[in-house]
Amino acid sequence: MVVHPKSGGGATGRHAIQDELAAEQAHIDEAYDRLEELRSAAAGIRRQVEVGSGGTFQAHVERDALTQAALNRLNKLDLGDASLVFGRLDLAPGRTPATEERSGSAPVASGGLDEAEGDTFHVGRLAVNSATQDPLVVDWRAPAAEPFYRATGVEPMGLARRRHFATRGRRLLGIDDEFFGRAAAERGIDGSGLGATEEVSGRGALVASLEAERTGRLGDIVATIQGEQDQIIRSALAGLLIVQGGPGTGKTVVALHRAAYLLYTHRFPLEGQGVLVVGPNRLFLAYIERVLPSLGEAGVELSVLADLIERVRLEGRDGPVAARLKGDLQMVGILERAVADRQRPLREPFVVPFGLQYLRLDVTTSADIVAEARRRSGTHNGARRHVERRVRQTLVRSARSEVDPDAVREHLMGSKAWRAALDWMWPVLTPAQLLRDLFGSRALLASAAPGLDRAQRRSLHRERSEHVDQATFTTDDVPVLDEAFAILGPRPKRADRDEIRTYGHIVVDEAQDLSPMQLRMLSRRSLNGSMTIVGDIAQSTGAWAHNDWDEIATHLPDHKGVRTAELTIGYRSPGALMGPANAVLREAAPELVPPRPVRTGGDPPRSVAAAREALGAVVARTVIAERAQVSPGTVAVICARSMAPELEEALDAAGIEFGRATRHGLRQEVTVVPVDMVKGLELDAAVLVEPARMLAEEPQPMRSLYVGLTRATKRLTIVHGRELPAVLAAVELLPTAPEG
Repeated sequence: MVVHPKSGGGATGRHAIQDELAAEQAHIDEAYDRLEELRSAAAGIRRQVEVGSGGTFQAHVERDALTQAALNRLNKLDLGDASLVFGRLDLAPGRTPATEERSGSAPVASGGLDEAEGDTFHVGRLAVNSATQDPLVVDWRAPAAEPFYRATGVEPMGLARRRHFATRGRRLLGIDDEFFGRAAAERGIDGSGLGATEEVSGRGALVASLEAERTGRLGDIVATIQGEQDQIIRSALAGLLIVQGGPGTGKTVVALHRAAYLLYTHRFPLEGQGVLVVGPNRLFLAYIERVLPSLGEAGVELSVLADLIERVRLEGRDGPVAARLKGDLQMVGILERAVADRQRPLREPFVVPFGLQYLRLDVTTSADIVAEARRRSGTHNGARRHVERRVRQTLVRSARSEVDPDAVREHLMGSKAWRAALDWMWPVLTPAQLLRDLFGSRALLASAAPGLDRAQRRSLHRERSEHVDQATFTTDDVPVLDEAFAILGPRPKRADRDEIRTYGHIVVDEAQDLSPMQLRMLSRRSLNGSMTIVGDIAQSTGAWAHNDWDEIATHLPDHKGVRTAELTIGYRSPGALMGPANAVLREAAPELVPPRPVRTGGDPPRSVAAAREALGAVVARTVIAERAQVSPGTVAVICARSMAPELEEALDAAGIEFGRATRHGLRQEVTVVPVDMVKGLELDAAVLVEPARMLAEEPQPMRSLYVGLTRATKRLTIVHGRELPAVLAAVELLPTAPEG
């Protein structure tokens, strides 16, 4: 049960509440003042160790390390507009906070917390101790802070009271209290308190954050993390954790908070090994980029899959046949055969003059050398040195009189014929060179992919560019390029720069669309199998849409076990908006249960019918109306990709300022977002245009429609010129005449 101190009756009650607010504000002010002292101290250290023009190399290295440490400390202490303190825990007399035992977890200091009888301490974004090392704020990730997110009436975890703060910066606006056990009984709170009937804690602070306007950037939820979310965040580091979560269940922010928690709890070794977060596209990365820095963890690497390979020119996507092929594991065999086709015996003997005689390599011996190199373990490029050495040895042995091997080696180094012979037998290749040649030759495709039919090989073929630097690849080529690198290996003399980097933990969001080849690419970068995989099977919309998580797990490391978790509570959309989405879900993924919304009310979903020739103008008028309802919040125009240009033209004609998701992210109040890019995003209002066209054009039509219907936090309007699909026609939508 939730009690609001600020709502108490009577003058005495009001005075007591004001006294509590003043006392909490004083504590918050003290914490902020101390934080500023710590920032000043870190800035002072940085100034003291700035490198001048003098000093030894060792001194420069040491000062650089100290400067970087000071900068890291300053970054961690920089909160920007985020609130430092967001709650307080009061322990029950004779109790200490109960925290889950986690095997393999490194011990974490609780900020000097004294867990004495009836102790009280504050929870916040980072740990702040007084000058005498008394805890002013306990870091939200510390074990002592766990009851702030996990305590229930059934399991109070040693608490008498949990207090949530409503703050703006350092200013305290209000407090919400939840009482447990004896403290609840003394106040006449029926039952066992929170947890008996409530599914969420800190409802006032939670609802306030959910109803705030969206800014086009995802914010952290550190002040309002709920119990089922916290269990995932604090789950053990080792092994593979798969998290299923419907739209608006917070799976993305949970995954990001988990990354921050793991870095805090396992600073060694993760800080050295690295933590990688992989998103589906750059729009998504721009949307989430501020979450981890706001939690004091700026060192996590955010990337799309294309960032993990050597830079090549990427443009567009392949058609459905080629996209499906390039995600299939049969590409591994195709690439292996393509590489083997480049490991060839000479077509004619290689003869090179040396002094008064000739050195010779015949065709049969060259075939033996190639066969021998193929039998060796390792990569293709790694075997090049062996081939060079064996060819030189053969040439030396072919001399009629004794020759100096070093002299032969030096002589060959300047021979173009020598280089050409080696490049024929065993060329050094980059992934881009291999794919440019393979996809640019019907003969090479036929040799490497005998199991494909003619239509499949035709889908892979593209015109071969004159030079590899001019070659253009698609985003579907990324895992193929990566697999090619795994087979080819680094080029000689570039091994240190070309090696694939591995990470101590990898977080993958929107994983339900990843192909086996993409999952194989991610597995290759996992140092020890520690991964968090997050997504929603109902939103699996790509060429490799999966029907369950077992299909995905088979392509990921499982040597330390696979754990699954599910997020069941929806925080994004109020219950009133979920009717159309739930109806579509029953057809798109009938085995899944829709999330239970925290907010049950809200504006009902609307529909606006328009003549086809006036559709753009009606969309523009609808956008103007929706913007007036949610300003300064955000409005998304969600449509099939093929419709985006005509809708952008209509908004332009109406004088509406808007952004294009592919160019501007979500920085404008109004943004046109193709439905295949809107996954993972949330906006105040969504104008969903022509659902029938989405169903006609998307590879996973019902699931794509489901994605589009679940982006809004406040308002949803469906604009259509064609007849509504039957699944939506059967849902109660508030008919609205187009304004103007």
